[in-house]
Amino acid sequence: MSSNVPVIAGAISTGIFAVSTMPMVLKAARTRDLSSYSGGNLLLSNLGNVLYAIYVFSMPMGPAWALYGFNLTVSATMLVYWLQYRTPRPRTKAVPPLHACKMRANGSAPSAG
Repeated sequence: MSSNVPVIAGAISTGIFAVSTMPMVLKAARTRDLSSYSGGNLLLSNLGNVLYAIYVFSMPMGPAWALYGFNLTVSATMLVYWLQYRTPRPRTKAVPPLHACKMRANGSAPSAG
């Protein structure tokens, strides 16, 4: 096997990943609606990327660096968008079960008949 095959495969897969991710990033930037994104997931993705940098930076420069750089940029951008554009969720009061609403004033359930 030629030594260029892994590099070519890495370059192609990096391009595919980048092209597949861009619609998500562009939609988030355009709509500023990140309500479907989990803040915990975005935080863990960024933490993982920071730790993964130790591994990637130990490798010679190549497609892995490009893919990592792109992934790092996308993860950080999505976290910044999520922090900047998120809307606080309104606190909801606990709704009592339906049968509790039908209780009589004295605490007994209404008769079935």
